[in-house]
Amino acid sequence: MCGIAGIINFNNNPVEQLSLLTMMQAMKHRGPDDDGVFIDDNVGLGFVRLSIIDLTVSGHQPMKDDSSRYVIVFNGEIYNYIELREELNKEGVIFRTGSDTEVLLYAYIRWGSACLNKFNGMWSIAIYDTLEKSIFLSRDRFGVKPLYYYRDD
Repeated sequence: MCGIAGIINFNNNPVEQLSLLTMMQAMKHRGPDDDGVFIDDNVGLGFVRLSIIDLTVSGHQPMKDDSSRYVIVFNGEIYNYIELREELNKEGVIFRTGSDTEVLLYAYIRWGSACLNKFNGMWSIAIYDTLEKSIFLSRDRFGVKPLYYYRDD
């Protein structure tokens, strides 16, 4: 099942880890196997994991690409990730894990938001670009894995 959480302080105040951990604790029942936190100044991402596809620690999230530029938290399952992995392998991508999370991350890096057209599955994702200081959010077409956000002053 898993669960993702995030905080973006548009006033550029640093994210307080305790706030992120409180959000994660509220959904810990969705991911009892592992959890992780990423904080970069005013952006924080949290994850609670229910291990299904990659049962090893290599499926830990938040997950970074090899350059550490991109960070992903992902809840769901990409049913065609093996085919996408093979396509990305042919384009030179070398994978470190057996997880669909890593395939999703490199699909985004390779194809940008157009990667969504290639996904068959259910998902909620947040991908943070540490260089551009931007975030990409998406949920599957039918909202099987919903993505909620709240913004205030």
